[in-house]
Amino acid sequence: MPTDFQTTPHAAPVMEFKSSSFSVPVLVLSGNDLAVIDQQLQKKIQLAPEFFKHSPIVFDVQDLNKQNLDIDIAELTGILYKVGLLPIGIRGGNEQQNNKALELLIPIYSQHHSIALGNFSKDHTKPEKLKQKVPLTEAEPNRESTTMLITQPVRSGQRIYSTGDLIILAQVSAGAEILAEGNIHVYNTLRGRVLAGVLGNTEARIFCSDLQAELISIAGNYKISEDLNESIRNKPVQVYLQEHTLIIKDIV
Repeated sequence: MPTDFQTTPHAAPVMEFKSSSFSVPVLVLSGNDLAVIDQQLQKKIQLAPEFFKHSPIVFDVQDLNKQNLDIDIAELTGILYKVGLLPIGIRGGNEQQNNKALELLIPIYSQHHSIALGNFSKDHTKPEKLKQKVPLTEAEPNRESTTMLITQPVRSGQRIYSTGDLIILAQVSAGAEILAEGNIHVYNTLRGRVLAGVLGNTEARIFCSDLQAELISIAGNYKISEDLNESIRNKPVQVYLQEHTLIIKDIV
């Protein structure tokens, strides 16, 4: 019988799945007081607003479950959205917590290549020391080193984080993001976003051979590309903080 239904044989594929490795921040909780979590998150984000802005995040509740501390997953994710974070997974949850996360369209996450933002301690007073993990393919030294050395170009979409100083011997591309708790040295062209002293270190400095950055920041004080004077572009400069103002000077 004739029919109006037609198929298109050998149609060209319009999509494919590929494996990929990337860093995702992990929020490790060891206290279940939602008000305190909210307060400490806001305080932490104020230290480096550009780093946390619209950042994807996985929340880890394994420590809570070890202590038999329950937490409302819906309220927790609401807090994360409120402070500008985008929850993309739960880790270490029990069956009830995982099911609730799935109801909220948050997948169960179990990957290990991640950046841990810190553990909220049980006394609800001060987070433990922040723990940072960077895939070994992105760093020359091991994770215990206080200074990170990068010898390969930092490509668009990459995010590099150092718990100490960060030294880069290659160019940083537009769309990349480099962050350090200490100083940042880029002995090449610096594009992308560069944030030094991200945990509030006002003594941190940025050094580069060729400034073309989209954003520069020290201890949460930042300037975007449009704010940079043409006289300091495309030349070696240092950036430091003076009375909450970013100072950019030529390196003689």
